[in-house]
Amino acid sequence: MIDPTENAPDLWRDIFPWPDADSHKYTRGTLLIRGGASMTGAARLAARAAQRMGAGLVILAAPRDALPIYAEALESVIVRPADTPDEWRDLVGDARQPAVLIGPGLGRGAAQKNETLTALAVKRPCVIDADGLTNFAAEPETLFAHLHDACVLTPHEGEFDRLFGDRGGDKVTRARAAAREAGCIVLLKGAETVIASPSGQAVVNRNAPPWLATAGSGDVLAGMIAGLLAQKMDAFRAACAAAWGHGRCAALHGPGLIAEDIVAGIPKMLQEIAR
Repeated sequence: MIDPTENAPDLWRDIFPWPDADSHKYTRGTLLIRGGASMTGAARLAARAAQRMGAGLVILAAPRDALPIYAEALESVIVRPADTPDEWRDLVGDARQPAVLIGPGLGRGAAQKNETLTALAVKRPCVIDADGLTNFAAEPETLFAHLHDACVLTPHEGEFDRLFGDRGGDKVTRARAAAREAGCIVLLKGAETVIASPSGQAVVNRNAPPWLATAGSGDVLAGMIAGLLAQKMDAFRAACAAAWGHGRCAALHGPGLIAEDIVAGIPKMLQEIAR
């Protein structure tokens, strides 16, 4: 088996989606995020991260009762109501929104599970995180049947075991096998994060400091990946770039880090890789 590559900007810097003089918000890509009714901080963190990573327009769909919370906190994000399956389907089906993020703060239940399947049905680049994964713990085969090669799953170890079972073996072997089974990119989080593709390609990210062990850091990572997918970066290298950038932002900040600090550190990180 081919040894995994260590993640570094040289792997993806040449295709990083920098704007040029002719760029505007629509050419930079649109991202649709599904926000939940109660854990609103998760989707807000993801939305800010996607914006900082360069997504030109972020739209956040949420239940009407929660709209004021999202709208007040996210001045430059478009907030749309989505209380019914039809409202969510209409938003997801809009061809002007090339990427979707679902999971952070989504909530758990049959309705949320169906929202994830609706998002996958349009076959656009999609990041599935947190509750978007946990909702399929009892029937992972249903999720796998709807995934495609432009999807990125971002489980931590517990979510991974619930979806794929306790496979044994080292982390790279487990992530590769999971990516083959799911038919998409699997980013298995941890002190060493493994990004694997269905073809067996794998990259290990080792720049994550312990300060990342804080609530909301995974939501930021999901938003960073989705922001790059919105700009048409391929799913594997978008996941690699976001994982490295996430770790670098945390390292630049140091002790005392909270999730909001990762978002705030994205511009400085981007300045570094732009050199």
